Formats: sequence, C-alpha cells, structure tokens
Amino acid sequence: MKIQIFSIFPEIILDYLRYSVVGSAIENNLLSVRTIDIRDYGIGSHKAVDDSPYGGGSGMVMRCEPIFDAVEDQESKEELQRPLFVLSPRGERFNHRMASILSKSDGFSLICGRYEGMDERIITGLKAREISIGDYVLAGGELGGLVIIESVSRLMEGVLGNSMSLSEESYTDSLLEYPQYTRPSIYREMPVPEVLLNGDHKKIANWRKYMSLKLTLERRPDLLEDRGGLTEEEQKLLKEFRSQD
Repeated sequence: MKIQIFSIFPEIILDYLRYSVVGSAIENNLLSVRTIDIRDYGIGSHKAVDDSPYGGGSGMVMRCEPIFDAVEDQESKEELQRPLFVLSPRGERFNHRMASILSKSDGFSLICGRYEGMDERIITGLKAREISIGDYVLAGGELGGLVIIESVSRLMEGVLGNSMSLSEESYTDSLLEYPQYTRPSIYREMPVPEVLLNGDHKKIANWRKYMSLKLTLERRPDLLEDRGGLTEEEQKLLKEFRSQD
C-alpha cells in the first residue's frame, strides 16, 4: 500500500511514524508513506501558502496554488494515490468500517490543512473527499492524518503479529472490546474475574462475548443499532449471564 500526505509540517508525520507500528510496516516493505511539503510549492521568496479570507474574518486561509501544484505535480509523476482526502471537521466521519475498506486498497492520499481552513476550490477542483476523525477542531490535519494512517495500516495483513488481536478489538463486529486483565490476580483488593483463571476456554470466550455486548449496550448502543441489533445467539447469551448476576 502507498500513502501520500501533503502538509506544511511533514516532520510531524515522519517523527511519529518512527515510533509506531506503521514504522515497522514500512521497514518490512508492507507499506510506503511519503510526505510532500506544501511549502515547496509556496508563492514568492517566502514560499507563502496562506492569505487573508475574502469577505473578512479572523485567521488565514490556505491558498489554492501551492496545494494544486503539489497534488498535480505528484499526479504528473503518476505518484498520486486516490482517493484523495482532505482532513476537515465537516467531513464524513472516519470509522472502523472505512479503515477496513481502505486497508484493502492500493493506497490513498491526505491533504492536511492549517490555519482557519483552506480555499473551497481545493476540495472541488481536486475532487477530494472531506474526512473527519471526530466532532472537534484541531490546529491542523496532521494528527488526524496520523490517526487514519495507523488505524488503516494495522488492519493490513502482516502488520500486526497476532491476527487474533484484530478480530477481538473494539468496533470489530460493531462491539466494544471486553475488559482485559494480567498479573497479579489480586491487586489492592481488586480480583481478576474468576472465570479467567479457571482455564475453561469456552467459558472464557462466552464471558468475553457477554462483556462486549454488555459494554456496548451501556456505552455505545448506536453501534448495535447500525448493525441491525442483536443476533438470536447474542440475546440468549445476555439472558444466560444476566440470570447469574
């Protein structure tokens, strides 16, 4: 997979990747991540990439020319990976389903904005899709881009050492992950649930599924609504465990 990131602070991207699971994937040639410095395409001797907004208002807006030039330069070299995304608070919500779809693709590109935003013609003219990691605003798109890159790459085959880790994580099958415990079995009078200590793998699997269902119902019922509710088997499991409480 090939990923391109357009940013005025490419060092933020590169520094983080050295210490993440993505860095190992790059070293093992499972993934290629390239950063393109938008300032290399800036205007004039100062390599300007922003200007004041038409109509007035606070802050600065990223200009069309540097970003168009950067993207089209990569396109002319047949290096640009589509789909092309713009990190934006108003974009469609990035989630596990989207990460899973992208993890099976050949790659994608991200444009990281800064300041008060970017000229709308960048989005329309470059046929970019707006994407958001949540209902809040950051100073720039770099952190959001890193979130997307890591969540996508760790779903790629071979990136994580244990494939079971993926199948049991939160949001897989629209469920939150069950609680995890390790040694010691009792800490400050807080014991590990007995079921995890008895070595009965079927009971452990049922308890973990029950806890995933319970936590999802309590904290994120919307996830279950999106997948059409509980299966008959899940309803039976909930009833069985609740009768023991």
